[in-house]
Amino acid sequence: VQLQASGGGLVPAGGSLRVSCAASGSIFSINAMAWYRQVPGKQRELVAVLSGGNFIHYADSVKGRFTISRDNAKNTVYLQMNNLKPEDTAAYYCQAQVTVETPTMEHYEHDFWGQGTLVTVSS
Repeated sequence: VQLQASGGGLVPAGGSLRVSCAASGSIFSINAMAWYRQVPGKQRELVAVLSGGNFIHYADSVKGRFTISRDNAKNTVYLQMNNLKPEDTAAYYCQAQVTVETPTMEHYEHDFWGQGTLVTVSS
């Protein structure tokens, strides 16, 4: 199973950006999908999570500005980021809780991470 993140870039303060993360491989089902971010020298922090039951949680710092969504048919999670601030600058990582299907039709759960996509907000 692989997660491929895309959509990062440079945007001025107050601007918008959408990052995407597509999961592929031997996927039986996906439960929660989430976005984290990390600044060099700091711990990775949860930005938003969307469970299979459509439970959504946002970090206080992004509430009202960021929206997480998913396309289950495409195994893809999105993060729409509006009114971006310089403090949103970070590498953004997607995570998925996946039930993997093996060639022998067995199933097991595992968390997978995508590679980071860099979001830079200029002041």
